[in-house]
Amino acid sequence: MPRLPELDALRLLVAVARTGSIGAAAKEAGVSQQAASQRLRTIEAETGLPLLQRGPTGTTLTPSGRLVVEWSVGLLARADEMEAAVQTLRERRSDELHVFASMTTAEHVVPRWLVRLRRERAVSATMVATNTTGVLDAVRRGEADLGFTEGSGDLTGLTSRVVGGDQLVLVASTEDPWAERRSPLTAAVVSRRPLTSREPGSGTRQVAEDAFRAAGHPLAPPEVELTTNAAVLGAVRAGGAPALLSALTLPGTDDLVVLPVRGVDLGRDFTAVWLGGTRPPAGPVRDLLAIAVRAS
Repeated sequence: MPRLPELDALRLLVAVARTGSIGAAAKEAGVSQQAASQRLRTIEAETGLPLLQRGPTGTTLTPSGRLVVEWSVGLLARADEMEAAVQTLRERRSDELHVFASMTTAEHVVPRWLVRLRRERAVSATMVATNTTGVLDAVRRGEADLGFTEGSGDLTGLTSRVVGGDQLVLVASTEDPWAERRSPLTAAVVSRRPLTSREPGSGTRQVAEDAFRAAGHPLAPPEVELTTNAAVLGAVRAGGAPALLSALTLPGTDDLVVLPVRGVDLGRDFTAVWLGGTRPPAGPVRDLLAIAVRAS
């Protein structure tokens, strides 16, 4: 089945119609006359139509050629409009950056990366804090130019890169029975007690559940589920069950205690995610990723 010629080839055909000369059209296009002649023969082969009548006094269009040129003029005008619109959109996006970050990264690392980015270039940056599932969904929908997670979510269809990490710790109120222990808790003991927890979809919760499952001690269902780290800490302070949280989230107060846990690996990675190829789009997205990598 014949295929449509490329736009540059159609531009050449329109130039031949306007100038009446393959040589003049080739000069306009910045190609040799030989290359122009070959491109025009390719157009005829692709359309399956004779488009040009070549003679000693110049080149004229066949009836089919006149129709193709007429259609091409409209098509090329629309293509030029689209190219200009895409360029405008690209320039606008080069000045804007939409970031989604899961809670721990949003509260403790991404803001300072954005400050550094703003020092390096003029950019209008917005950040939305959500859980890991929300970050990945936003990137897939195109709402986020770049996402940062601290969990082990489904990265299908996304490109990712590790940009640092942190450690989960078990934190309890100083009034909790475990606060008096002098020896580390075992993973088995911790897993049997319902804890204060983040909500399903949270990277913190997913990492904790995966870690204890890998250690052979799946966590018991939570005592309570809360949607922010601050709410979890508030519940623990109020006498709720201990919680597994990032060490980055712990304030320097004397009403909480970190309880050592042995037999489980609670380290985790921070991950940058984006749509597209191995490298993110040039501009603020790539610049922010570079800042995150340097900081890791």
